[in-house]
Amino acid sequence: MKRILLPTDFSDNAYNAIRYAMQFFKDEETIFYLLNTFTPASYHAEYLIENPTVYGLEDVALANSNKGLERIEIKLKKEFANQKHEFVRLSAFNTLIGEIKEVVDTYKIDLIVMGTKGATGAKEIFIGTHTMYTIKKVKCPVIAVPSGYQYQTHNDILFTTDYNFNPKNLFIPLLREICDKHHSKLHVLNAYTGVPLHEKQEKTKMFLDKYLEKNTHVFHIAEDVDVLEAVEGFLAKHTINLLIMIHNKHSFFENLLFTPVINKITYHTNIPFLVIPSEKRIQS
Repeated sequence: MKRILLPTDFSDNAYNAIRYAMQFFKDEETIFYLLNTFTPASYHAEYLIENPTVYGLEDVALANSNKGLERIEIKLKKEFANQKHEFVRLSAFNTLIGEIKEVVDTYKIDLIVMGTKGATGAKEIFIGTHTMYTIKKVKCPVIAVPSGYQYQTHNDILFTTDYNFNPKNLFIPLLREICDKHHSKLHVLNAYTGVPLHEKQEKTKMFLDKYLEKNTHVFHIAEDVDVLEAVEGFLAKHTINLLIMIHNKHSFFENLLFTPVINKITYHTNIPFLVIPSEKRIQS
């Protein structure tokens, strides 16, 4: 049974990501963990010491969080009525990233699905930065769903790689699993900058070809462009329903995810992207 974490700040974008998850896993036995974190606006450690009555604010925030999660669960059960799906509601007085880390470890979460943007104004708690830092800090695959994205069947998936990943990465099976479940065609894209693949990269490419032998897959090379240009160019020419990448610390994926340039991809391609932590990140 799949264990999927769904963080929410009760914004429309967060709910849209949750709807995506319902449809993505519609045919699988799944437990969805609905998570909301809160910290009262007037919370300060020194103030708590001098004014213990402020603890009442936490009680109010907890009650509101619980009610909000209950409303979401009721709404989802009414909209999708999927007997294969179960829900667990989690409210926590904690930072979002801190609580996500705890939940992933405690409940053995397989995957996190979250929106790329959250509420605005005074209620802005869960913004794109939080999504980025979840990808960077949490040792679990994350699917980030762009604001307003309408679910589409995953006919074509783009996996962009430099073939420097470890084939023993425990999340690599996600590639084949997604292709199997959604009958997807996997496009494997490598940006060629004039430097041939070294022996280890060639072996990884051969592994991938063998590993995906029962799945429809095609290898692509983008010549004379950097990774960002390769991804943008491919997305401009092909209808892709999901972008997949492996996040290697201190690699071009670090730049791909955490520089202003990637905002153009993550916020303007209008497709979800799945980020898999590298073996080094998992073991760190």
